[in-house]
Amino acid sequence: MISRHRRAVAVVLALHSAAAVAGLAPPWLLGTIVDRVTAGAGVATVDRLALAIAGCVVVSALLARFAQYAGHRFGERAVAELREQFVSRTLGLPVSVVERAGSGDLATRSSVDVATVGTTVRDVVPTIVIASVQLTLLFGAVFLLHPVLGLAALAGMPSIVAVTRWYLRRASSAYLAEGAAVAELTETLTSTADGARTVEALRLTDDRIRHGTTRVTRVWRARRATLALRTVFFSVVEASYPLPVALVLLVGGYLLTRDMVSLGAVVAAALYLQQAIEPLDRLLQWTEQAQRGFASYARVLGVGLVPPEPSGSAASSHGERLVVRGARFSYSDGHDVLHGIDLEVRPGERLAVVGPSGAGKSTLARLLAGIDAPRRGVVSIGGCPITDLDPAERRRRIALVTQEHHVFIGSVRDNLSFAAPDATDDQMLAALRTVGADWYAELPDGLDTALGDGARQLGPAEAQQLALARLVLADPHTLILDEATAALDPSTARRTERALAAVLVGRTVIAIAHRLNTAHDADRVAVLADGRITEIGSHDDLVAADGAYAALWHSWHTQADERPR
Repeated sequence: MISRHRRAVAVVLALHSAAAVAGLAPPWLLGTIVDRVTAGAGVATVDRLALAIAGCVVVSALLARFAQYAGHRFGERAVAELREQFVSRTLGLPVSVVERAGSGDLATRSSVDVATVGTTVRDVVPTIVIASVQLTLLFGAVFLLHPVLGLAALAGMPSIVAVTRWYLRRASSAYLAEGAAVAELTETLTSTADGARTVEALRLTDDRIRHGTTRVTRVWRARRATLALRTVFFSVVEASYPLPVALVLLVGGYLLTRDMVSLGAVVAAALYLQQAIEPLDRLLQWTEQAQRGFASYARVLGVGLVPPEPSGSAASSHGERLVVRGARFSYSDGHDVLHGIDLEVRPGERLAVVGPSGAGKSTLARLLAGIDAPRRGVVSIGGCPITDLDPAERRRRIALVTQEHHVFIGSVRDNLSFAAPDATDDQMLAALRTVGADWYAELPDGLDTALGDGARQLGPAEAQQLALARLVLADPHTLILDEATAALDPSTARRTERALAAVLVGRTVIAIAHRLNTAHDADRVAVLADGRITEIGSHDDLVAADGAYAALWHSWHTQADERPR
């Protein structure tokens, strides 16, 4: 970051260095006053030297002010670039990586960590450099007054160096652990807030409180660990400050009695050491802050170390036949959740995938959409492996809509134009009508109605219909619906599914079904159990076979008949 802004950094360092040099004059001039008065100088001499001291203080303050201004401008530009790079790198990540990372982790990296890096770049690095320059000049000035006084001035350095080395060996890992704990807490709070209605409905309040308390405890422990390091570090450093001043006064008094040094030189040396406490304090304090900054910078850069989504070796494929052969897939724990899946979906076919929870239906949907790649086997479209397609081409041809939906901050038009930037207002309204989103007629500003926090809030069903309208506008050839109408009531879901079926005639539709009327309307039904396809065929054939699907159908049909009308 610094190398991309060499000129700005050079200006900052030059101004701070000039301010440091101007700050060296007052102690020397004060020592000169002492010597002149001792030699019998009058008030006029003292006044001239006092005015010179005041002038140096003003010059040093002005230079420091402009240096700080230049440093903040540099820091804000650098951090703005860092934020843009972070967003660009995040958007380039594979979807599966983003999902595994979690929104809390990415939110912490993009906000807390980037802000900490901003403080480091804007304040910490210049402060450390300039404080180092100031200390070098101050201790150098003491040596120039008398070498023995210079050696006495270094009396506190061994303990400071030792405790700093001890601190730095432990600080980086401690602050990384603190950052991870904060990210976990953010993830917990975010997921609990987003799922508040589900938590209440399932009476999981106590469980979420315990979960949140555990995360808070981890943050508390992590921060106590870093606090313990700071407690030792700053205590030893503060105790080391008075030692050099006291020793310089003792040694200076001894040298003064033997006429080896003037009284003014001893006074100036003591003032230089007193003046050195402030930059030394800043240096050590910001060294502690630098550990936070470097740990946060590592977390921000860590996003860029993840391999981006492969661009794909094939620009397109020939045909729309979707074929799965011997597909096996496992998540990070290494346990296979899909076992040798073989499936062929003909162009224009409507296939329903049913089965109990945990059977692997959503995992199969992700493989068919190319979000994840099988550990073994192949998933291809038109004879080309899906993961070999260019991501933009793959998303244009295959769309996956899940029960998880998102409403972006912006207008209704903004939310719909993500799917089709060139869509007209009439096309957007037609898409909303297609999915049964009658609520759009009540919007005060039509398509320009603002959505999101502080504006019009959409309920889960409305948000899901908005997501389905985006799907209609995207107009993919192959559509994968992973319980995409789960948030809608049964009657609305039925109308929406029928409307979508009419619009998507001629397109391949794969529906992960939790309502078996979807399976009833499909051309074929695949039954998934324990990561394997156990049955496949038409609805009538599977019911007649009296197997697993027939049992599911009869059970669901009985429950549907018993529901209140």
